[in-house]
Amino acid sequence: MVDLLGQAVDWVNGMRAAHLSRSVTYVRGGESVELLATLGSTLYEVTDEAGATVQAKATDFIVSADELVLGGEPVEPQVGDSIHVAAGGKVLVFEVLELAGAGHYRPCDPYGAALRIHTKQVE
Repeated sequence: MVDLLGQAVDWVNGMRAAHLSRSVTYVRGGESVELLATLGSTLYEVTDEAGATVQAKATDFIVSADELVLGGEPVEPQVGDSIHVAAGGKVLVFEVLELAGAGHYRPCDPYGAALRIHTKQVE
């Protein structure tokens, strides 16, 4: 039987990469890979030492899971990895960030074909 949902996920992911993305560099230690990413954001709440709750926004990068390959092996995002984005003659650096209770990435579809990686700008 044909998996229509799987075909639709592949098609949508291809359209996202072709029309709604930009080239970024994913870096872990001394290894890196160029891939296409769509920018997004996630709102989350943080409670400080005084008990005040503050709403913050993480910058998200949506990438194809099969493009996230380091050292010839497919990898999952890790806290501390970075994503480098060329913008306006500068390179902006975003670090993979653990969101309280939400992890540092999540699949965007039932098959995990695309990943939403949560980050914060550090440079």
